[in-house]
Amino acid sequence: MNKTDRLLAIVLELQRKGTLRAEDLAAIFETSVRTIYRDVQALSEAGVPIVGAPGQGYSLMEGYFLPPLHFSADEAVTLLLGLDFVEQQLDPLYLAKAKASRKKIEAILPQAVQREVEKTRSGMKLLTAQSAADADSRTMLQLLRQAIQEERKVRFLYTKKLPEADGNRQNLRTVAPYGLVFVNGSWGLLGYCELRADIRRFLVKRMRDLTLLDEKAVRPPDFNLQDYTPADDRTMTITVRIAHDVSDKARESRFYYIDAIQDHPDGLLVTLRVRQPEEVLPWVLGWGSKAVVVEPESFRLQVRKEIENMLKHY
Repeated sequence: MNKTDRLLAIVLELQRKGTLRAEDLAAIFETSVRTIYRDVQALSEAGVPIVGAPGQGYSLMEGYFLPPLHFSADEAVTLLLGLDFVEQQLDPLYLAKAKASRKKIEAILPQAVQREVEKTRSGMKLLTAQSAADADSRTMLQLLRQAIQEERKVRFLYTKKLPEADGNRQNLRTVAPYGLVFVNGSWGLLGYCELRADIRRFLVKRMRDLTLLDEKAVRPPDFNLQDYTPADDRTMTITVRIAHDVSDKARESRFYYIDAIQDHPDGLLVTLRVRQPEEVLPWVLGWGSKAVVVEPESFRLQVRKEIENMLKHY
């Protein structure tokens, strides 16, 4: 990075993060602290109001904001693809904001850059899921965002994929929401579930009768949504052999429960890690005669019993 680019980048970092020490800036731009001192001096002489506080670092004078920047074609494409995602998957408020942002970005692009952007985007298509979020999901996302911003608990009827020990798949949950996550084409709510007395993730598409409560939701001060990784409780291992002629499809399936794939003379050995075998029973049956359960024996018997039950209908 040359000096001119670095000076601009320093201003952007200070504008984005507020206060940074010379050591922090040196680490970000992979240069010496002495160089940062000289850069800050150059910016000050150029009229950029940088304030230095001993022991704290540098910051921009309150009220200073860098004028709008020009976007390159690649930068504009990146922003517009992000807006494509927002328009497909977020609630009506953000849908409107995305459309307004798109108009502003396109309005400031020079004609030559606009033509390059249009040419690039015509050869790209963003598909974030099998389909865009439906109206009900968008409405719930808007309510959940409101609950997170206002720090309010939510209550909803939740349908699980598999029944509980009592045979029920639905139960009422009261949750202190921590954040929204988008995983494998689906939105989920991460929060503290009072029923389970622990942090849980709930798929938005399985929620019904969502209600915002007046009760305060307190998020732990040390919780960071970006750093959070849920505990992996898939303790059961299942091995399935897939026939050679469909092995490519198995590799491309990106099935959540697949833990390892290994070539084998008789086919493809797929190792699955699950909480309970019912989670992958439909997936195994979906391959028909192309899949054979290697182990455990208990799951082999379960698959056999399911096939016998299926035969009764034919």
